[in-house]
Parts: sequence; structure tokens; C-alpha cells
Amino acid sequence: MNVISLSALDLSIAAGLVLAVALLQWRMRLGNTRSLLIAGARTVVQLMLLGLVLKIVFAASDIFWITMMAMVMLVAAGREVMVRQKRRFIGSWGFLLGTSSMFVSAFSITLLALLVIVQPEPWYLPQYSIPLLGMLLGNTLNGITLGLDNLTRNAWEQKAVLEGRLALGETLSHAISDIRRDSIRVGMIPIINAMSVAGLVSLPGMMTGQIMAGVPPLEAVKYQILIMFLIAAGTGMGTITAIIIGCRRLFDDRERLRLDRLR
Repeated sequence: MNVISLSALDLSIAAGLVLAVALLQWRMRLGNTRSLLIAGARTVVQLMLLGLVLKIVFAASDIFWITMMAMVMLVAAGREVMVRQKRRFIGSWGFLLGTSSMFVSAFSITLLALLVIVQPEPWYLPQYSIPLLGMLLGNTLNGITLGLDNLTRNAWEQKAVLEGRLALGETLSHAISDIRRDSIRVGMIPIINAMSVAGLVSLPGMMTGQIMAGVPPLEAVKYQILIMFLIAAGTGMGTITAIIIGCRRLFDDRERLRLDRLR
């Protein structure tokens, strides 16, 4: 099956739809028109650059360049986790908390998938390693961001409640247990929703792309099931890791609430 090539005109028509939505939002004075236009422009620039980089990396198939690209993806994801939070940790903690959690979860799950499940030759084959890591990072990023935002926002708003529970003799683990559980639950909502409606309400992106490229539907389905399970595991591991470390960071060694560590 030949892939249908898209022309600049085809992409312009799709871009025109985004511009129409932006115009409508501007007329309604929603205040996010600029954000939508910037996001659209970033999408074009970033994906075009990615396409050029992937062409080079795929041709070279060198583990050094694949590792460098993976590091760039991780750093970019860590920054996104930091800037998307209303209340975030000050200093290097704001960046390192999300980055380290994604490194532990997304990278370990990707390595497991490459070495044990998919087993391409060589194991770091960029056609498999980069898409797998990208999908895991992107979805883990969402879970960690939502979880940390919920954690820091609720800790800030419930300062009196937390300090009251500490004053009554509760440990920091018990004092913040309700917020911790809720934050982990919030971080898992996107992937749970995606898994619940897969195949009924929506066709997942990877499966759709493979089918359009000519892969047999059942083979595409198996890959999509694999990816969704890996994403669920990565999101769960990353969110739990980030929330546990974040909860500990909200208190000092004497178990005093330290909201001065947030901005």
C-alpha cells in the first residue's frame, strides 16, 4: 500500500481550521487566542525540525546520537512539567523532580520493551526506540504534571488543615495522605480514560498511523495494546515517584510544613 503524500495546500487547509477557531475565540474575548496561535506555530516548527533530525538519526542508526536525542527529549519534558504548574518548587527542584521521575519511569519501561518484548536488532534501533520513548515521555509528562499541580496547589490552599493535623501529633505521611492519594489519582485519570474509550470512542494515534501505512489491522491493534499498557505502567510509576518525593519536599527534617519552598 502506497502512503498518500500530503501537499503544502493540504496542511494549509488544516491550519485554516485552527485560524478559524482562533478568530472565533478572539471575537468571544476568551483570552487564549495568542496561546493557540503560538502552540500551532510551535507544532509546525518543532515537528518539521524533528522530521529532519529523525531522517539523519535513522540513517546513522548510531547509539550515541539516539542517546543524545533521548536526553534532549527528557530535558524538554522536564521543563514542560515545571512550567505547567501553578505552584511549583523553587530552585532546581522545580526541574529535577519531574525530570528524574520521568527518567526512572519512561526510560526503564522503554528499555524493558526494547530488550524483552519487541526485541529489534539492534535493540536501540531508532525506528522503535525513539517513537516508544516519545510516546511514554509525552503521556508520563501529563500524569506527573497533573499530579504535582494538584499536590502543590492543595498543600498551599490547605495550609491550616495540614498544620493543624501536624499540631495534633500526626506524622507528615498521615497529615498529607489525603492530598497524596488524590494527586496520584488525578495523575492517572488521562491514561485510564484513554484506555477505557480505546476502540469505542476513539482510535488511538499509533494504531491509526500503522493502519494508514498499510499494516494489517490486527497487528496494529496488538502494537496499540502494548503501547497503552506500557504508557499506563510508565505513568503510574512516574506519578507515584514524583508525588512521594514532592510530599517529602513539602516538609523539612523536623516535619514542619515548608510552603516557602513553593513559588
